[in-house]
Amino acid sequence: MRPEHIPDSEKFMKNVAWVHEIEGNAGEFAPFPSDLLPEIQTVLEKKDIHQLYSHQVESWKYARERQDFCVITPTASGKTLTYNLPVLQEMIQHPASKALYLFPTKALSQDQMSELHDLVTLLEKDIKVFTFDGDTPQNARIAIRKQGNIVVTNPDMLHQGILPHHTKWMQFFQNLQFVVIDEMHTYRGVFGSHFTNVIRRLKRICEFYRSDPLFILCSATIANAQEHAEKLIEKPVRLIEKSGAPVSPKKIYFYNPPIVNKELGIRASYIKQARYIAKELIHQEIQTIIFALSRLNVEVLTKYLKDDFESGRSAMSQPEKIAGYRGGYLPNRRREIEQGIRDGDILGVISTNALELGIDIGSLDAAILAGYPGSISSTWQQFGRAGRRGKSAIGIFVARSTPIDQYLMQHPEYFFSKSPEHARINPDNLMILVDHVKCAAFELPFEDGSRFGNVGWKDLKEILKFLQDGGIFHQSGNRWYWSEEVYPAISVNLRRIPEGNFVVVDTDNNHKVIAEVDYSSAAMTIYPDAIYMTDGVQHVVDQLDWDGRKAYVRKTDSDYYTDSIDYTNVKVLVEDEKRQSGGLSVFQGEVQVVTRVVGYKKIKFYTLENVGYGKINLPDLEMATTAYWFTIPQTILDSMKYSRADIVDGILGVSKALHSVATLKIMSEPHDIHRSVGDKSSEWFAMNTITERGIYTPATNSAPSMRLDPEDLSHFQPTIFIYDNYPGGIGFSPRLFDSHEELLTGALELIKNCPCKDGCPSCVGPSKEVGEKSKEIAIDILQHLTGKKR
Repeated sequence: MRPEHIPDSEKFMKNVAWVHEIEGNAGEFAPFPSDLLPEIQTVLEKKDIHQLYSHQVESWKYARERQDFCVITPTASGKTLTYNLPVLQEMIQHPASKALYLFPTKALSQDQMSELHDLVTLLEKDIKVFTFDGDTPQNARIAIRKQGNIVVTNPDMLHQGILPHHTKWMQFFQNLQFVVIDEMHTYRGVFGSHFTNVIRRLKRICEFYRSDPLFILCSATIANAQEHAEKLIEKPVRLIEKSGAPVSPKKIYFYNPPIVNKELGIRASYIKQARYIAKELIHQEIQTIIFALSRLNVEVLTKYLKDDFESGRSAMSQPEKIAGYRGGYLPNRRREIEQGIRDGDILGVISTNALELGIDIGSLDAAILAGYPGSISSTWQQFGRAGRRGKSAIGIFVARSTPIDQYLMQHPEYFFSKSPEHARINPDNLMILVDHVKCAAFELPFEDGSRFGNVGWKDLKEILKFLQDGGIFHQSGNRWYWSEEVYPAISVNLRRIPEGNFVVVDTDNNHKVIAEVDYSSAAMTIYPDAIYMTDGVQHVVDQLDWDGRKAYVRKTDSDYYTDSIDYTNVKVLVEDEKRQSGGLSVFQGEVQVVTRVVGYKKIKFYTLENVGYGKINLPDLEMATTAYWFTIPQTILDSMKYSRADIVDGILGVSKALHSVATLKIMSEPHDIHRSVGDKSSEWFAMNTITERGIYTPATNSAPSMRLDPEDLSHFQPTIFIYDNYPGGIGFSPRLFDSHEELLTGALELIKNCPCKDGCPSCVGPSKEVGEKSKEIAIDILQHLTGKKR
């Protein structure tokens, strides 16, 4: 990438906090294995592959020895050949053999099919490759079950469409030789915990049909790759982590938007800065991908860049240069965008992390990250989207004003010296485990003394008896059977999203469905009078049919977009652990979290002014999970010279800093844990729990203030919660509970070391929002809690 490709060089470079150069290398190659079939070698040579990368040869060795293995190499390092080569060789040598390919999304499985089809076509062998997902026609499914050698699917379809009907797949399971699990790093949290249980069921059925498939796992770089792979499949695996693929030279820029208000510590909008950088690059015909943190940001950036490059475009006369890409776009539209990127017609694509995975979008020259993605692993995945074909490239991380982003700007060595995050799962989470025991019993009855994965008979028997007492199972002899009519998998969703996505219907276009919205996002995106955006085009929501799962919209040319306001309430259910720390009681246990969307703001394009508010009245979103919490002692509150209202402001600042420090401590993604401040004196009653977004909503006729009444504040016993943002919890809370002292110290250092005077987005929040004494009070509280108050 030539220096002139850096946008507006002098203006750009004065805001660059760090430049990191990645040297390219030629890679490490090895000749084709001696036992690789000549016809496969010929096909590879036709594709201009005359030798393999070292990690591909190592993979071949383990596959031939029938050792389960895991490949952890960077983006575009040829991971697909690590499983395609041994699978195709097996199919040629033993035509009855079967293989199951699992990809985390339908889009990814369809994308990976093209490369496999290409190899099979060139081989001119009778190897039948099929995609089996929710879009597969019913009349094609019988042929796939009977004839398919390689079946490409996703975990959801395996869970609901294959395992419960395994008797129809008998021939497939009897001859199953390979199970390929790609993008292994995506199976974390609740999704990963569900996935391990699906694999438990798969292995159980394979054992029934007397097959023992080889497991091959592939992943982006994570810190605990081997441990995670072994937890997913509950078998030992060999780890391949040294990549032999060539590395493209790349420059990584950490770009910190300029300060526009020094007193308040306010920086220029990172969205506007990302737009300015992308605009300069695209003007130079540099194909650029911009990663945004939310669907709303994708649409706002898409509109801005379309205004810059396509304002006079006729839809029929010239191809689009700019496109958004996110979940919710219909499949045909996503394929159209992917093709446009590969062909080079689309010069700028704005995406959520949907394009972070291995979907083939060809060669890109630059990647812009509008905000820290939340994990080191995701950051490298997104940077890896540039220079995928051996070309030099640039990556630009544009920081927000949040504590994490600003910490990385001040300490970039932290990012470059740290290993990527750990992937965490908890497959024995009781809620998840019971669901899959039900599914497994429907598929095959349990026998006395049996196991379910790593769950032994003693624990399994308790679950079976519990379900028997509920009339769901019945026991006959030494076997336990499913006794209800409906098969249970239909009511178990692997991704914690309740059944019933919403469809968005354009009433101006013959009631055409233009998008889908998942259940958990509906209350925050398609409420009545919301501006819903797709492809940068605004639509106003006229009606939301909650029960019917439909939003009716029409096009509008409003000069604003909408952003929802929500607040979260927490109630303690069970105190699992308690300990004393410096006169403070610290807890860990189970809580009930209720999220309520109460209103929305109207935000003007370009200026970002708030131009109005509206109310939202929709059902609450509820979740039982785990949390770590502590109540600030009354003695500390009484010793402080501030008003109780100001103290609450300081406590909210403490919670914000704690959340940031906790995220870095456990190396989780920010959305994996959330925070809230509650009132112990009300016995955890939900309406007295407040969060930063709620308490600072301006008081207007349409959006009343969330501030507690001064009379209530006199009895307010503030309790800070940090909770796992997954039903049932996923294991973060106990680690935070154990790290309590370290978290308090880290939060104190974060706030004290921030150069702002009264508070800014990088520590406790902007002083005009959180109160001018918030920073001072937050430091005072933390000094009391850490014993550093003189």
